[in-house]
Amino acid sequence: MAATAAVRSDTMPAAPRAGFPPPPIGARPIDRLAWIGAYRTVRAETERRAAPLSPEDQQIQSMEDASPTKWHRAHVTWFFEQFLLAEHLPGYAIHDPRLHYLFNSYYVAAGPRQPRTQRGLITRPTCDEVAAYRAHVDRAVEALLGQASEKALGDILPILEIGLYHEQQHQELLWTDILHAFAQNPLDPVYDAGWQMPAASTETGTVTLDHGITKIGHRGDGFSYDNESPRHDSLILPVRIDRSLVRNRDWLAFMGEGGYARQDLWLNDGWYAAQAHGWEAPGYWRRQDGGWQQASLAGPRPVDPDAPVTHISYYEADAYARWAGRVLPTEFEWETAARDGDLPDAYGLVWQWTRSAYLAYPGYRPLPGALGEYNGKFMSNQFVLRGSSVATPDGHARPTYRNFFYPHQRWQFTGLRLAEPLS
Repeated sequence: MAATAAVRSDTMPAAPRAGFPPPPIGARPIDRLAWIGAYRTVRAETERRAAPLSPEDQQIQSMEDASPTKWHRAHVTWFFEQFLLAEHLPGYAIHDPRLHYLFNSYYVAAGPRQPRTQRGLITRPTCDEVAAYRAHVDRAVEALLGQASEKALGDILPILEIGLYHEQQHQELLWTDILHAFAQNPLDPVYDAGWQMPAASTETGTVTLDHGITKIGHRGDGFSYDNESPRHDSLILPVRIDRSLVRNRDWLAFMGEGGYARQDLWLNDGWYAAQAHGWEAPGYWRRQDGGWQQASLAGPRPVDPDAPVTHISYYEADAYARWAGRVLPTEFEWETAARDGDLPDAYGLVWQWTRSAYLAYPGYRPLPGALGEYNGKFMSNQFVLRGSSVATPDGHARPTYRNFFYPHQRWQFTGLRLAEPLS
Protein backbone atom coordinates (compact mmCIF):
# COMPACT_ATOMS: atom_id res chain seq x y z
CA MET A 1 0.00 0.00 0.00
CA ALA A 2 2.85 2.39 0.81
CA ALA A 3 5.50 3.76 -1.47
CA THR A 4 9.00 4.59 -0.37
CA ALA A 5 9.75 8.20 0.47
CA ALA A 6 12.71 9.87 -1.19
CA VAL A 7 14.47 10.77 2.05
CA ARG A 8 17.91 10.28 3.55
CA SER A 9 18.27 9.21 7.16
CA ASP A 10 21.43 11.26 7.60
CA THR A 11 19.43 14.46 7.18
CA MET A 12 17.20 13.79 10.20
CA PRO A 13 18.75 15.12 13.44
CA ALA A 14 18.41 12.61 16.25
CA ALA A 15 17.93 14.99 19.19
CA PRO A 16 15.72 17.96 18.30
CA ARG A 17 14.79 20.57 20.85
CA ALA A 18 11.24 19.58 21.69
CA GLY A 19 8.49 22.04 22.40
CA PHE A 20 5.72 24.13 21.00
CA PRO A 21 5.29 26.74 19.61
CA PRO A 22 8.16 26.73 17.12
CA PRO A 23 10.57 29.67 16.73
CA PRO A 24 9.18 32.80 15.05
CA ILE A 25 9.19 32.82 11.27
CA GLY A 26 12.08 34.98 10.13
CA ALA A 27 14.34 34.25 13.11
CA ARG A 28 17.94 33.89 12.02
CA PRO A 29 19.75 31.60 12.00
CA ILE A 30 16.95 29.12 11.40
CA ASP A 31 16.84 26.59 14.24
CA ARG A 32 16.08 23.37 12.40
CA LEU A 33 16.25 21.29 15.57
CA ALA A 34 13.62 23.45 17.25
CA TRP A 35 11.30 23.17 14.26
CA ILE A 36 11.69 19.40 14.17
CA GLY A 37 11.05 19.33 17.91
CA ALA A 38 7.87 21.36 17.53
CA TYR A 39 6.72 19.07 14.73
CA ARG A 40 7.33 15.97 16.84
CA THR A 41 5.60 17.51 19.85
CA VAL A 42 2.42 18.25 17.91
CA ARG A 43 2.36 14.92 16.12
CA ALA A 44 2.90 13.04 19.37
CA GLU A 45 0.01 14.88 21.05
CA THR A 46 -2.38 13.65 18.36
CA GLU A 47 -1.31 10.08 19.03
CA ARG A 48 -1.52 10.60 22.80
CA ARG A 49 -5.13 11.73 22.46
CA ALA A 50 -5.98 8.79 20.22
CA ALA A 51 -4.18 6.18 22.35
CA PRO A 52 -7.07 5.36 24.77
CA LEU A 53 -9.36 4.53 21.84
CA SER A 54 -9.92 1.12 20.28
CA PRO A 55 -10.00 0.69 16.50
CA GLU A 56 -13.79 0.52 16.80
CA ASP A 57 -13.84 3.81 18.72
CA GLN A 58 -11.67 5.44 16.06
CA GLN A 59 -14.06 4.39 13.29
CA ILE A 60 -17.31 5.94 14.51
CA GLN A 61 -18.89 9.09 13.11
CA SER A 62 -21.77 9.92 15.43
CA MET A 63 -23.19 12.90 13.51
CA GLU A 64 -22.54 15.05 10.46
CA ASP A 65 -20.53 17.68 12.36
CA ALA A 66 -18.15 15.10 13.86
CA SER A 67 -15.45 12.99 12.23
CA PRO A 68 -13.87 9.68 13.19
CA THR A 69 -10.64 9.79 15.17
CA LYS A 70 -8.96 7.75 12.45
CA TRP A 71 -10.04 10.31 9.88
CA HIS A 72 -8.59 13.19 11.95
CA ARG A 73 -5.25 11.37 12.25
CA ALA A 74 -5.10 10.78 8.52
CA HIS A 75 -6.44 14.17 7.42
CA VAL A 76 -3.81 16.20 9.26
CA THR A 77 -1.20 13.91 7.69
CA TRP A 78 -2.66 14.45 4.24
CA PHE A 79 -2.37 18.21 4.89
CA PHE A 80 1.43 17.97 5.23
CA GLU A 81 1.70 15.64 2.25
CA GLN A 82 -0.54 17.75 0.02
CA PHE A 83 0.68 21.25 0.83
CA LEU A 84 4.26 20.68 1.98
CA LEU A 85 5.90 17.51 0.76
CA ALA A 86 4.42 17.22 -2.73
CA GLU A 87 5.53 20.76 -3.51
CA HIS A 88 8.82 21.11 -1.67
CA LEU A 89 10.57 17.72 -1.25
CA PRO A 90 12.22 16.72 -4.54
CA GLY A 91 11.55 13.11 -5.43
CA TYR A 92 8.93 12.65 -2.73
CA ALA A 93 6.76 9.57 -3.34
CA ILE A 94 3.09 9.96 -2.39
CA HIS A 95 2.29 7.28 0.17
CA ASP A 96 -0.94 6.22 -1.55
CA PRO A 97 -2.67 8.59 -4.01
CA ARG A 98 -6.07 7.07 -3.16
CA LEU A 99 -5.87 8.54 0.32
CA HIS A 100 -6.06 12.07 -1.04
CA TYR A 101 -9.70 11.53 -1.99
CA LEU A 102 -10.51 10.01 1.40
CA PHE A 103 -8.78 12.57 3.61
CA ASN A 104 -9.16 15.91 1.87
CA SER A 105 -11.70 17.88 3.90
CA TYR A 106 -13.06 20.96 2.11
CA TYR A 107 -10.22 22.14 -0.15
CA VAL A 108 -11.97 22.24 -3.52
CA ALA A 109 -8.84 23.42 -5.28
CA ALA A 110 -6.97 20.36 -3.98
CA GLY A 111 -9.33 17.94 -5.71
CA PRO A 112 -12.42 15.79 -5.07
CA ARG A 113 -13.12 14.37 -1.63
CA GLN A 114 -15.22 11.90 0.34
CA PRO A 115 -18.48 13.59 1.42
CA ARG A 116 -18.19 14.83 4.98
CA THR A 117 -21.28 12.95 6.07
CA GLN A 118 -19.75 9.64 4.90
CA ARG A 119 -16.39 9.71 6.65
CA GLY A 120 -17.52 6.99 9.02
CA LEU A 121 -17.85 4.61 6.06
CA ILE A 122 -14.09 4.60 5.49
CA THR A 123 -13.27 1.27 7.16
CA ARG A 124 -10.08 1.02 5.13
CA PRO A 125 -7.33 2.03 5.57
CA THR A 126 -7.17 0.47 9.01
CA CYS A 127 -5.88 2.26 12.11
CA ASP A 128 -2.55 0.48 11.68
CA GLU A 129 -2.34 1.60 8.06
CA VAL A 130 -3.09 5.18 9.10
CA ALA A 131 -0.25 4.90 11.63
CA ALA A 132 2.04 3.76 8.81
CA TYR A 133 0.90 6.74 6.72
CA ARG A 134 1.68 9.10 9.57
CA ALA A 135 5.14 7.55 10.03
CA HIS A 136 5.89 7.80 6.30
CA VAL A 137 5.01 11.49 6.23
CA ASP A 138 6.84 12.18 9.50
CA ARG A 139 10.08 10.75 8.10
CA ALA A 140 9.72 12.84 4.97
CA VAL A 141 8.94 16.10 6.81
CA GLU A 142 11.94 15.67 9.08
CA ALA A 143 14.13 14.88 6.08
CA LEU A 144 12.88 18.02 4.34
CA LEU A 145 13.68 20.16 7.37
CA GLY A 146 17.11 18.61 7.61
CA GLN A 147 18.16 18.96 3.99
CA ALA A 148 16.42 22.08 2.64
CA SER A 149 18.50 25.19 2.08
CA GLU A 150 17.86 28.25 4.24
CA LYS A 151 16.39 29.96 1.19
CA ALA A 152 13.97 27.07 0.61
CA LEU A 153 13.01 27.06 4.28
CA GLY A 154 11.68 30.57 3.76
CA ASP A 155 8.86 29.00 1.72
CA ILE A 156 8.61 25.78 3.74
CA LEU A 157 8.30 27.04 7.31
CA PRO A 158 5.10 29.11 6.87
CA ILE A 159 3.35 26.03 5.45
CA LEU A 160 4.76 23.81 8.19
CA GLU A 161 3.64 26.31 10.82
CA ILE A 162 0.03 26.48 9.63
CA GLY A 163 0.07 22.69 9.40
CA LEU A 164 1.05 22.42 13.05
CA TYR A 165 -1.69 24.79 14.21
CA HIS A 166 -4.13 23.01 11.90
CA GLU A 167 -3.27 19.69 13.56
CA GLN A 168 -3.86 21.25 16.97
CA GLN A 169 -7.34 22.27 15.85
CA HIS A 170 -8.03 18.65 14.99
CA GLN A 171 -6.67 17.53 18.34
CA GLU A 172 -9.44 19.55 19.95
CA LEU A 173 -11.98 18.08 17.54
CA LEU A 174 -10.70 14.60 18.31
CA TRP A 175 -11.76 15.03 21.94
CA THR A 176 -15.07 16.73 21.27
CA ASP A 177 -16.03 14.28 18.53
CA ILE A 178 -15.31 11.19 20.62
CA LEU A 179 -17.18 12.74 23.55
CA HIS A 180 -20.22 13.09 21.32
CA ALA A 181 -19.91 9.48 20.17
CA PHE A 182 -19.48 8.13 23.70
CA ALA A 183 -22.45 10.19 24.91
CA GLN A 184 -24.68 8.26 22.49
CA ASN A 185 -23.59 4.87 23.86
CA PRO A 186 -25.86 3.35 26.57
CA LEU A 187 -22.79 1.67 28.08
CA ASP A 188 -21.37 5.10 29.02
CA PRO A 189 -17.81 4.49 27.77
CA VAL A 190 -14.99 6.25 29.62
CA TYR A 191 -12.21 7.89 27.63
CA ASP A 192 -10.09 8.83 30.67
CA ALA A 193 -11.30 8.15 34.20
CA GLY A 194 -9.02 10.91 35.51
CA TRP A 195 -10.25 13.63 33.16
CA GLN A 196 -11.84 16.66 34.78
CA MET A 197 -12.73 20.25 34.02
CA PRO A 198 -10.23 22.64 35.64
CA ALA A 199 -11.59 24.68 38.54
CA ALA A 200 -13.02 28.04 37.55
CA SER A 201 -11.73 31.28 39.02
CA THR A 202 -13.53 32.61 42.08
CA GLU A 203 -13.13 36.21 40.92
CA THR A 204 -16.37 38.16 40.49
CA GLY A 205 -17.35 41.68 39.50
CA THR A 206 -17.05 43.38 36.15
CA VAL A 207 -14.54 45.18 33.98
CA THR A 208 -15.62 48.48 32.44
CA LEU A 209 -14.58 49.54 28.95
CA ASP A 210 -14.90 53.22 28.18
CA HIS A 211 -15.99 54.80 24.92
CA GLY A 212 -13.16 54.97 22.41
CA ILE A 213 -11.34 53.68 19.36
CA THR A 214 -9.10 50.66 19.85
CA LYS A 215 -6.94 48.48 17.64
CA ILE A 216 -8.36 45.01 16.95
CA GLY A 217 -6.59 42.09 15.31
CA HIS A 218 -3.21 40.46 15.30
CA ARG A 219 -0.13 42.65 15.70
CA GLY A 220 2.03 40.52 13.43
CA ASP A 221 4.29 39.02 16.10
CA GLY A 222 4.04 35.24 16.11
CA PHE A 223 1.57 33.01 14.36
CA SER A 224 -2.00 33.95 13.49
CA TYR A 225 -4.62 32.81 11.01
CA ASP A 226 -5.50 35.09 8.14
CA ASN A 227 -8.93 35.87 9.63
CA GLU A 228 -7.24 37.67 12.55
CA SER A 229 -5.98 40.39 10.20
CA PRO A 230 -5.67 43.13 9.12
CA ARG A 231 -5.32 44.98 12.40
CA HIS A 232 -7.82 47.82 12.30
CA ASP A 233 -9.65 50.44 14.32
CA SER A 234 -12.85 49.48 16.09
CA LEU A 235 -15.27 51.62 18.05
CA ILE A 236 -15.95 50.43 21.60
CA LEU A 237 -19.02 51.83 23.31
CA PRO A 238 -19.16 51.96 27.12
CA VAL A 239 -19.80 48.47 28.46
CA ARG A 240 -19.33 46.32 31.55
CA ILE A 241 -18.21 42.71 31.04
CA ASP A 242 -18.47 40.05 33.73
CA ARG A 243 -15.18 38.76 35.01
CA SER A 244 -16.71 35.35 35.71
CA LEU A 245 -18.18 32.84 33.31
CA VAL A 246 -21.81 31.78 33.65
CA ARG A 247 -21.89 28.73 35.94
CA ASN A 248 -24.10 25.67 36.01
CA ARG A 249 -25.87 27.00 39.09
CA ASP A 250 -26.84 30.08 37.09
CA TRP A 251 -28.07 27.92 34.25
CA LEU A 252 -30.13 25.78 36.60
CA ALA A 253 -31.89 28.97 37.73
CA PHE A 254 -32.62 29.81 34.08
CA MET A 255 -34.03 26.32 33.58
CA GLY A 256 -36.02 26.54 36.82
CA GLU A 257 -37.75 29.69 35.59
CA GLY A 258 -38.81 28.01 32.37
CA GLY A 259 -36.02 29.36 30.18
CA TYR A 260 -36.39 26.60 27.61
CA ALA A 261 -40.19 27.01 27.49
CA ARG A 262 -40.41 30.80 27.12
CA GLN A 263 -40.66 31.72 23.47
CA ASP A 264 -40.20 35.41 24.29
CA LEU A 265 -36.55 34.80 25.26
CA TRP A 266 -35.55 33.14 22.02
CA LEU A 267 -34.58 34.20 18.53
CA ASN A 268 -37.07 32.74 16.09
CA ASP A 269 -34.62 30.27 14.54
CA GLY A 270 -33.38 29.36 18.01
CA TRP A 271 -36.90 28.65 19.24
CA TYR A 272 -37.54 26.30 16.33
CA ALA A 273 -34.16 24.60 16.83
CA ALA A 274 -34.86 24.07 20.53
CA GLN A 275 -38.29 22.62 19.76
CA ALA A 276 -37.04 20.44 16.92
CA HIS A 277 -34.20 18.96 18.99
CA GLY A 278 -36.10 18.78 22.26
CA TRP A 279 -33.63 20.95 24.16
CA GLU A 280 -34.43 21.30 27.85
CA ALA A 281 -30.86 21.57 29.17
CA PRO A 282 -27.29 21.99 27.85
CA GLY A 283 -25.81 19.29 25.67
CA TYR A 284 -24.93 16.02 27.43
CA TRP A 285 -27.15 16.77 30.44
CA ARG A 286 -29.66 14.10 31.41
CA ARG A 287 -31.99 13.57 34.32
CA GLN A 288 -30.80 11.04 36.87
CA ASP A 289 -32.28 10.25 40.32
CA GLY A 290 -34.07 13.57 40.58
CA GLY A 291 -31.03 15.61 39.51
CA TRP A 292 -28.85 16.17 36.48
CA GLN A 293 -25.86 14.24 35.17
CA GLN A 294 -23.50 15.37 32.44
CA ALA A 295 -21.58 13.13 30.07
CA SER A 296 -17.85 13.84 30.14
CA LEU A 297 -14.62 12.29 28.92
CA ALA A 298 -14.53 10.59 32.33
CA GLY A 299 -18.03 9.19 31.85
CA PRO A 300 -21.28 10.47 33.41
CA ARG A 301 -20.86 12.76 36.41
CA PRO A 302 -23.26 14.84 38.49
CA VAL A 303 -23.53 18.39 37.20
CA ASP A 304 -21.13 20.55 39.22
CA PRO A 305 -22.96 23.80 40.11
CA ASP A 306 -19.66 25.71 40.35
CA ALA A 307 -18.34 24.65 36.94
CA PRO A 308 -18.87 26.88 33.90
CA VAL A 309 -21.84 25.85 31.81
CA THR A 310 -20.73 24.26 28.57
CA HIS A 311 -22.05 22.59 25.43
CA ILE A 312 -24.58 25.31 24.70
CA SER A 313 -25.51 26.80 21.34
CA TYR A 314 -25.47 30.47 20.42
CA TYR A 315 -29.25 30.37 20.57
CA GLU A 316 -29.15 29.17 24.18
CA ALA A 317 -26.49 31.71 25.15
CA ASP A 318 -28.54 34.51 23.63
CA ALA A 319 -31.75 33.33 25.35
CA TYR A 320 -29.96 33.16 28.69
CA ALA A 321 -28.60 36.69 28.24
CA ARG A 322 -32.12 37.97 27.55
CA TRP A 323 -33.42 36.18 30.65
CA ALA A 324 -30.66 37.79 32.71
CA GLY A 325 -31.39 41.24 31.26
CA ARG A 326 -27.92 41.39 29.73
CA VAL A 327 -26.22 40.78 26.37
CA LEU A 328 -23.30 38.78 25.05
CA PRO A 329 -20.17 40.88 24.50
CA THR A 330 -19.05 41.65 20.98
CA GLU A 331 -15.86 39.95 19.89
CA PHE A 332 -14.14 43.36 19.93
CA GLU A 333 -15.18 44.05 23.51
CA TRP A 334 -13.98 40.59 24.50
CA GLU A 335 -10.61 41.03 22.77
CA THR A 336 -10.03 44.43 24.36
CA ALA A 337 -10.75 43.15 27.87
CA ALA A 338 -8.77 39.94 27.40
CA ARG A 339 -5.80 41.77 25.89
CA ASP A 340 -5.61 43.89 29.03
CA GLY A 341 -5.72 40.81 31.26
CA ASP A 342 -9.10 41.65 32.77
CA LEU A 343 -10.97 38.41 32.00
CA PRO A 344 -10.23 35.49 34.33
CA ASP A 345 -10.90 32.14 32.68
CA ALA A 346 -10.56 33.69 29.26
CA TYR A 347 -8.68 30.55 28.26
CA GLY A 348 -8.66 26.87 29.09
CA LEU A 349 -12.25 26.22 30.19
CA VAL A 350 -14.87 27.05 27.54
CA TRP A 351 -15.04 28.93 24.29
CA GLN A 352 -17.20 32.00 24.87
CA TRP A 353 -19.95 32.98 22.47
CA THR A 354 -20.00 36.61 21.35
CA ARG A 355 -22.83 38.40 19.59
CA SER A 356 -20.57 39.15 16.61
CA ALA A 357 -21.24 37.59 13.24
CA TYR A 358 -18.21 35.92 11.67
CA LEU A 359 -17.22 38.43 9.00
CA ALA A 360 -14.05 39.59 7.31
CA TYR A 361 -12.07 42.44 8.84
CA PRO A 362 -11.74 45.57 6.68
CA GLY A 363 -9.16 44.91 3.98
CA TYR A 364 -9.11 41.14 4.53
CA ARG A 365 -7.57 39.03 1.79
CA PRO A 366 -7.45 35.23 1.94
CA LEU A 367 -4.21 33.37 1.36
CA PRO A 368 -3.45 32.51 -2.27
CA GLY A 369 -4.17 29.02 -3.60
CA ALA A 370 -5.98 26.18 -1.86
CA LEU A 371 -4.90 27.39 1.58
CA GLY A 372 -7.04 30.45 0.94
CA GLU A 373 -10.02 28.16 1.58
CA TYR A 374 -8.96 27.73 5.20
CA ASN A 375 -11.09 30.51 6.73
CA GLY A 376 -12.48 33.04 4.29
CA LYS A 377 -15.11 30.94 2.56
CA PHE A 378 -16.84 30.24 5.88
CA MET A 379 -17.60 33.90 6.62
CA SER A 380 -21.37 33.58 6.50
CA ASN A 381 -24.15 32.51 8.88
CA GLN A 382 -21.79 31.82 11.80
CA PHE A 383 -20.95 33.55 15.09
CA VAL A 384 -17.56 34.22 16.65
CA LEU A 385 -16.37 32.58 19.86
CA ARG A 386 -13.34 33.80 21.73
CA GLY A 387 -10.85 32.32 24.19
CA SER A 388 -10.15 28.58 24.24
CA SER A 389 -11.44 25.46 25.97
CA VAL A 390 -10.27 22.62 28.16
CA ALA A 391 -9.78 20.65 24.93
CA THR A 392 -7.56 23.28 23.27
CA PRO A 393 -3.91 22.15 23.08
CA ASP A 394 -1.22 24.11 24.87
CA GLY A 395 0.20 27.04 22.91
CA HIS A 396 -2.84 27.46 20.69
CA ALA A 397 -4.76 30.30 22.39
CA ARG A 398 -4.27 34.06 22.02
CA PRO A 399 -6.43 37.17 22.46
CA THR A 400 -7.02 37.67 18.73
CA TYR A 401 -8.03 34.08 17.92
CA ARG A 402 -11.42 33.90 16.18
CA ASN A 403 -13.26 30.61 16.47
CA PHE A 404 -16.61 30.29 14.70
CA PHE A 405 -19.57 27.95 14.66
CA TYR A 406 -23.12 27.88 13.40
CA PRO A 407 -25.61 29.14 15.99
CA HIS A 408 -27.27 25.75 16.56
CA GLN A 409 -24.05 23.81 17.23
CA ARG A 410 -23.18 22.79 20.77
CA TRP A 411 -20.98 19.69 20.74
CA GLN A 412 -17.91 21.83 21.42
CA PHE A 413 -16.94 23.11 24.89
CA THR A 414 -18.89 26.33 24.39
CA GLY A 415 -20.07 28.63 27.18
CA LEU A 416 -20.55 32.33 27.83
CA ARG A 417 -19.95 35.40 29.91
CA LEU A 418 -22.32 38.38 30.00
CA ALA A 419 -22.01 42.08 29.29
CA GLU A 420 -24.08 45.17 29.96
CA PRO A 421 -24.05 48.22 27.66
CA LEU A 422 -23.71 51.53 29.53
CA SER A 423 -24.99 53.84 26.82
